[in-house]
Amino acid sequence: MLFFGGVQMSKRNFFLMCAIVFLQGFVFYGPIATVYRQARGLSMYDIFLIESISLVLMLVLEIPWGWFADRFGYKPTLVISNFLFFLSKIIFYKAHSFGLFLLERVILALSISGISGCDIALLYASIDKRQSEKYFGMYEAASTLGFFLASLASTAIVGVSLDLAALFTVFPYGLAWILTFFFHEVECKAERKPALLSSLKYAFKDGPMLIFIIAVGLVTQVNHSATVFLNQLQYIKSGIDPRYFGIIMAGMQLLPVLSAKTYAITGKLGQRLTMRLLFGAIAASCFILSRTIHPATSVLLVAIIGASYSLTRPIILDIQNKSITTTDRATLLSIYSMIIDVVGAVLNPAIGRAADVSIETAFIVCGIIAAVSFILVNFYFNFSARRANYIKNGMQGESSKKCPV
Repeated sequence: MLFFGGVQMSKRNFFLMCAIVFLQGFVFYGPIATVYRQARGLSMYDIFLIESISLVLMLVLEIPWGWFADRFGYKPTLVISNFLFFLSKIIFYKAHSFGLFLLERVILALSISGISGCDIALLYASIDKRQSEKYFGMYEAASTLGFFLASLASTAIVGVSLDLAALFTVFPYGLAWILTFFFHEVECKAERKPALLSSLKYAFKDGPMLIFIIAVGLVTQVNHSATVFLNQLQYIKSGIDPRYFGIIMAGMQLLPVLSAKTYAITGKLGQRLTMRLLFGAIAASCFILSRTIHPATSVLLVAIIGASYSLTRPIILDIQNKSITTTDRATLLSIYSMIIDVVGAVLNPAIGRAADVSIETAFIVCGIIAAVSFILVNFYFNFSARRANYIKNGMQGESSKKCPV
C-alpha cells in the first residue's frame, strides 16, 4: 500500500473528501441568499425560474457525467467539477443581472451533476467497506459543520456588507478545488447496468407508489422553498434584522439530527399516523405563516417545517426501498429521485410568481401544495392498507380450502 505523509492512499482520499465538503460548506451568503439576489436586481420569480432551469439541467447531465467518470476516472471528473463549482462562486459574486445569475446556475448544475455519485463512488472505493456507515456519517458531518460555522460567521460579515459574504465564499471553494488534485485515483470499472426501459416500466406500473413519490416531491419543494428562500422574506416582514439570519440558520442546521429519532415515533404511532401528522404540520405552518408577522412565531413555524420534513425522510426512504422487489434497486431509486426533481422544477416558477405578488401569497400557495401532498399520502396509505387486507384475506381463504373444518 502506498503512503503519503504517513497516511495510506485510501485514507488520504477520505480525509481529502471530508476537507473538501467542509470547505464547500462555507457558503457565507447562505443565510441571506434571497436578500442578496434581490439586492442585485432579481425578482422572486426570477430566482425560482433559475432554480427550475438548474434542476432540469442536472437531470439531463447526470447520465453523461456518469459515463465520463466511468470512462476517464473519478479524479479527473472531480477536478473538473470542483473547478466549475469554484467558477460558479466567482460568477455569483460578480453577477448583477438575470443573465449572469442564470449562467452561475448553469455552471453550478454542470458541477453538481458531475460531483453527484462520483464523490460517493470514490469515497466508497477508498474506505473499509465494513465501516462504510461510519465513514459516510463523518463525511456528511463535515459538510454540515462547514455550513454551521459559515452561518455563525455570516452574522458578522453581513453586518459589514452583503457583497463580502459572497466574496469570502469564493476562497474556500478555490482551496477545495486545489485539494482535488491530491486525490489518489482508484480503479473504476463500469458494471453492467439493468435496462433503463424496464426499470421505467416497473416504476410507472405501480400507481400508488407513483402517487406517493409525487406527494414526496410536493412536500420536498415546499420545505425547500420555505426554509431556503421564503423564510428570509418572512423574517424581514417580521422585523428581524438580516444580521441575525446567520444565527437562525445555524440553529436550523441542528434539525436534521431529529431524523435519528424517527424510528421511536413510528414505533409508537406507526408510519401512517406519523406521516399524516408531519405533513399536516407542514401545511398548517405554511398557512399560519401567511397570516403572522410575529418574529418568534415566524422562526418557530419555519423550524417546524424543517423539523417535520427531516423526520419524514427515514420513513420515505424505508417505503421507497420496501416497494422495490427487483434487482435494479439503485436505478429505481434514481428514477424516484428524478420524479421528485421534476415536480420541483414545475413548482418553482409558480411559487416564485406567487412570492412576487406577496410573501403571504407564496405561503398560501405552499400551504395548498402541502395540503395536496397530505391528501395523496393518505390515499397511498389507505390503498396500501386495503391491499394488505386483501392479500391477508386471500391467504386465509386459501388456507381454509386446504384445511377445511
